[in-house]
Amino acid sequence: MSPASPARRLRLGLPRRVFSQVLLMQVAIAAGVAVLATGLFLAPLSHQLDDQAMHRALAIAQTTAEQPQIAADLQHTAPRRDGPVQREAERIRLATGAEYVVIMNLRGTRWSHTDPAEIGRHVSTDPRQALAGEEVMEIDEGTLGRSARGKVPLRDAQGHIIGAVSVGIAYDSVRARLISAIPGLLAYAGGALAVGALAAWLISRRVQRQTRDLAFSDISALLAEREAMLHGIREGVVALDRAGRVRLLNDEAQRLLGIGEEAVGRSPDEALGEGRTADVLAGRVTGTDLLTVRGHRVLVANRMPTEDGGAVATLRDRTELEQLGRELDSTRGLIDALRAQDHEHANRMHTLLGLLELEMYDDAVEFVGEVVGDHRATAEQVTEKIEDPLLAALLVGKATVAAERGVALWVSDRTRLPDRLVDPRGLVTVVGNLVDNALDAVAGTPHARVEVELRAEGRTAVLTVRDTGPGIPPEQRELVFTEGWSTKKPPAHGKRGIGLSLVRRLAERQGGSASVGEAEGGGAQFTVVLPEALAEPELEPALTVAAPAAAEEETR
Repeated sequence: MSPASPARRLRLGLPRRVFSQVLLMQVAIAAGVAVLATGLFLAPLSHQLDDQAMHRALAIAQTTAEQPQIAADLQHTAPRRDGPVQREAERIRLATGAEYVVIMNLRGTRWSHTDPAEIGRHVSTDPRQALAGEEVMEIDEGTLGRSARGKVPLRDAQGHIIGAVSVGIAYDSVRARLISAIPGLLAYAGGALAVGALAAWLISRRVQRQTRDLAFSDISALLAEREAMLHGIREGVVALDRAGRVRLLNDEAQRLLGIGEEAVGRSPDEALGEGRTADVLAGRVTGTDLLTVRGHRVLVANRMPTEDGGAVATLRDRTELEQLGRELDSTRGLIDALRAQDHEHANRMHTLLGLLELEMYDDAVEFVGEVVGDHRATAEQVTEKIEDPLLAALLVGKATVAAERGVALWVSDRTRLPDRLVDPRGLVTVVGNLVDNALDAVAGTPHARVEVELRAEGRTAVLTVRDTGPGIPPEQRELVFTEGWSTKKPPAHGKRGIGLSLVRRLAERQGGSASVGEAEGGGAQFTVVLPEALAEPELEPALTVAAPAAAEEETR
């Protein structure tokens, strides 16, 4: 016979499934409780039955001793089988169901007994306590075997003790009552065990559905894999319970949101503060691939509800991708501008060639001078007012792009910005976003114009960008700074609605503000205030001032 395959071998020990293990443990607990309860009930029941038998025997003895005729007969008759004491004692025994009713004198001699042969003999147990006037209850061995006994003194008409009455209840009857109670008790215990087993089965079935009939080892492996996956992936994961409180944060989510483990157990509003990020995590903003800004990061969030009423939100860092997308937009705009410039340059070359062929040399020189002078004037106009090279270069480039799009980009005469910027790149980002939005707003409109004003007020930089576009309605002037809100079509690389939000975040991070209103003559006017955007001006040492004065004094 071939050996049994491993799959068919008898498996010892606990079953692997959670359902089976929970059911087995609960049935074992229910059975143990039933057995324990039965034992705890039987132990006092036996003692209670013994006590009831002794009290019954004592009551029969007390009733017998209260009959004055028995006391008189004990004093005036001899102990005989057919004597009056024996007849009365037997009558009482048969009427009460006692095992025996023994009446004795002061010497312990029996006047009555169940076995007539014992009449006239000394009792088998010590009667001194009853003869001394005490009432006795006990379980003892006698001539008739083990019994529950009650002994009381027997008194005459004057109250003198002349003997004692001893009544016994057969112990076998007490044991029989105990044994007869066991089947009923076991029936109750069995019923309770059946109800417990049914409840255990129902609970185990619920556990089976909730655990998807997995084994404990499978659950342990899944938990280990979940921990490794959550803390190993480069995507933020935030789990919320049915009450909307954070119950899990992986390492990437903590990094992207700038929070720690202290956020667990708190709502998104408490952990992050009010804002779009908290609204997205809490489910107050719905949709897929929702854009939000947290600090200097641009995040893409998706939220999925779970069966238990909670939710799981995933976060992806889109900061670099957004920057690349904006650079792509700028590159495409520059390419379009270069293409237009190439077309314009070709037209100018054709014009210049025609003037030369017609031998109109003076007109050709004047034409070239005008073209070169226009470009030089634009660059000089910007650099005279804005001393920072990065910002000046940005505006010169934007002026060229604006000209090719049919928009006049003008730097206000009130613009004065020294070369003392603390964060030139940050201001370049702000100016670039606002100018791009203004160019998009006025493109294709008649007499399109965008005006940029940059001025320094101490260490504070104030930026104003005005356009002649359709403007922004009052009810939407706060919405334009919300992540994901835009009136323009999304570009090829993704979604819009980030630029103005980044502008406001950058301004607020430096303690400033960003707002929008209506420009004079119509259109939109964006104002950004950046406190401490400029460094303190460096003071020249006193020696550099005093040296020329000293030299002049010497020459005199």
